[in-house]
Amino acid sequence: MELLLEYILTAQTLILVFVIVLLKTSIKFVPQNRAYVIERFGKYQSSKEAGLNFIFPFIDRVSADRSLKEQAVDVPEQSAITKDNISLHVDGVLYFRVLDPYKATYGVDDYVFAVTQLAQTTMRSELGKMELDKTFEERDVLNTNIVTSINDAAGPWGIQVLRYEIKDIVPPQSIMEAMEAQMKAERVKRAQILESEGDRQAAINRAEGEKASVVLAAEADKSEAILRAEGEAKAIVAVATAQAEALRQVGEAAATEDGQKAIQLDLATKAIEAKQAIAKESSVVLLPDSSTEAASVVAQAMTIINTLNKG
Repeated sequence: MELLLEYILTAQTLILVFVIVLLKTSIKFVPQNRAYVIERFGKYQSSKEAGLNFIFPFIDRVSADRSLKEQAVDVPEQSAITKDNISLHVDGVLYFRVLDPYKATYGVDDYVFAVTQLAQTTMRSELGKMELDKTFEERDVLNTNIVTSINDAAGPWGIQVLRYEIKDIVPPQSIMEAMEAQMKAERVKRAQILESEGDRQAAINRAEGEKASVVLAAEADKSEAILRAEGEAKAIVAVATAQAEALRQVGEAAATEDGQKAIQLDLATKAIEAKQAIAKESSVVLLPDSSTEAASVVAQAMTIINTLNKG
């Protein structure tokens, strides 16, 4: 009886262990952003996504565990030749993710190795289409072309390349020295251009200053000439006014009897002074044939004045 009980307990224990092992092998917890590829009798059966999944124990098995996260793979440094026959050393980083676990498992033996090699060959091919200067200036275009080419070829592998970044492009030492010399020449050229522009602007400023100075000087001369002309005109008017006033007063005085006498006296005095001046300047003096020449001159002048007054 005891042997029977012991046998029953042993059988129950074995059954319990079998059930536990059966449950453990049939229940699969798939982590987030991962996928299990299930094979049944060595043939693809299904792909299990994140969460609780069940499989048939001893019949089904997990043949591959694929990550669906974005992955970064370092592309080793390699040599490439540009369109203008310059040898470069280029390396980069490739970012991709698995879209189809089935294709990534059965479409290629090692998809990471395959996509890395494809990135290298594509990089060499794209660099061969560009000249050296363009590889530095159009790096974004080069990255985009590499990603497009890789995606076209990696479709059967269930891989999507998100982006490719070139880390470094190293030309030969001689090319680097030539590029440095060119950059130095460009900097010197820019400095000379800036200096010449500064000299040109300074010359323009000086010319504009001289022009403004000449204009101001001309304006000042013009104003001075106008003021001088106005002053001279006013002086002439004042002199003419004074002379007219003097003549008017002389005329008024000459209209009187005393004025007539004063005029006769003045004319006689001037006649005598004129004779004296002529005698001083000339060695020959012609005397008048009549002793009343001065009186006749005065009489003639008085006759003219009386005629003017009557007029």
